[in-house]
Amino acid sequence: QVQLVESGGGLVQAGGSLRLSCAASGNIYTINAMGWYRQAPDKQRELVARITSGGSTNYADSVKGRFTISSNNANHTVYLQMNSLKLEDTAVYYCSAENLRTWIRSVPLDYWGQGTQVTVSS
Repeated sequence: QVQLVESGGGLVQAGGSLRLSCAASGNIYTINAMGWYRQAPDKQRELVARITSGGSTNYADSVKGRFTISSNNANHTVYLQMNSLKLEDTAVYYCSAENLRTWIRSVPLDYWGQGTQVTVSS
């Protein structure tokens, strides 16, 4: 059974930093890409950052220059370093794994973590 477990969320003052981590487990063979999405109250879920297994990254314009995504393919882990946090970064942050294949099932599926709250205060 595949699981994505996030950690590192919390409360931080504006201008501060947080580092999110997400570890995928469950007989994983390959993951095409991992990413971070966020959803603020009364807003749609949006992409924050994404990294492919080859190391290519893309970011939402609102976080470019402040957030950095990285990964460890061997451990199926993805990180999000968030610096210079702003009030508008407050949201639930979700980890995603795209086109994940396990040793048991070759058909790729997408998976989501349960979400971790990030709250930026003034």
